[in-house]
Amino acid sequence: MNPKIAHLADLHLGFRQFTRQNRFGINQREADVALAFRTALDDVVEARPDLVIVAGDVFHSVRPANPAILDTFDQLRRLRERLPDAPVVIVAGNHDTPRSSETVTILRLFEAIPGIHVVAHEPRSLRFDDLGLSVTGYPRESFVAPGRSAPQPERGVQWNVLAMHGEIAGVIPGDRSWVEAAGAAMDPADLHPERWHYVALGHYHVATPVAPNAWYAGSLEYVSTTPWSELHAGPPGREGTKGWLLVTLDADGPEVSFRPVPLARHHVDLPAVFAEGMTAATLDGELAERVRHADPAFDGQVVRQVVYDVPRLVSRELDYAAIREYKTRALHYRLDLRRPAPVPASGVLTPGSRQTLREIVEDFLSARTPVPGVTTTDMIRLAREYLGEEAMDPVVADT
Repeated sequence: MNPKIAHLADLHLGFRQFTRQNRFGINQREADVALAFRTALDDVVEARPDLVIVAGDVFHSVRPANPAILDTFDQLRRLRERLPDAPVVIVAGNHDTPRSSETVTILRLFEAIPGIHVVAHEPRSLRFDDLGLSVTGYPRESFVAPGRSAPQPERGVQWNVLAMHGEIAGVIPGDRSWVEAAGAAMDPADLHPERWHYVALGHYHVATPVAPNAWYAGSLEYVSTTPWSELHAGPPGREGTKGWLLVTLDADGPEVSFRPVPLARHHVDLPAVFAEGMTAATLDGELAERVRHADPAFDGQVVRQVVYDVPRLVSRELDYAAIREYKTRALHYRLDLRRPAPVPASGVLTPGSRQTLREIVEDFLSARTPVPGVTTTDMIRLAREYLGEEAMDPVVADT
């Protein structure tokens, strides 16, 4: 028998963002996240796995609101009713773990549902003899413990699976503005994936392999406060896609299949505007044009518009009546206006000052001979766009 595992992680149920509420008085983004969870569980039931693993961060906060707890309890109970032979293993993540060791995690509540097993504080191995399988849970509290020891597989079983929540060094890309710290990262060598038939990881919100048999499942929704870098992360053709993993164990290595979850709305990062030399009226027209041609359609979405090189005077003269209309049409519209980089009056660096990263890159590109078909201006424009997330501070956000 080759067991099938549904690997989910980073649900962040109870996540709230922005001020818009649905017709039931629930924060709209909280409702979106709950819907993604219900949709994912429906797909899990269709896939008929032998085991379900949730690799941490079931809730967005240690003390979630009662409606979020109740809905999660109902959904997990529904899952067990529809898959009565598939046990569920939940490993606590950093959002599920109270800071005080004397405080009990809310995840313990779900052990009242038969067939649900919670690993909250200490590593624990769970044997499922009918599957010939053992799951070793390695929760966040063990991951960050001083002098932590590498988890060890169970003896005497055919299949060994590790479920853990934490960061594996070298996996998360350089732009970490949207990734929360969860303690010291583990060296990939200390993970020892060769000891396991599969390693189910949680914490990084993008479905990503660490080794052929070790994967982050990613989150089911956009549940970080700054999702824009996350939007562009992921393998080619699947950037920003959310979902879970269906894993079939095999002696030669697991078969891992990504199962996308359709979302209630999109996060839309509109093409950047480079406003150097523009009047307020011209910039107004550029903003309107991008709203008009937004893909997917603008209304009801979470939208960001970045504009570079906007002098203070121009930003003051923008058509804020139109901007307020955009904010009404979208679930959330963030206009991110960024000032031009300061230029020394003498044209050279003054004593005690230093170049910005953007200035260094632009000077470097200006001295380069561009490849055929690409101008220096093209290279500088692209560099500014790449540097926008990491090297330039927004001066007007959510105008």
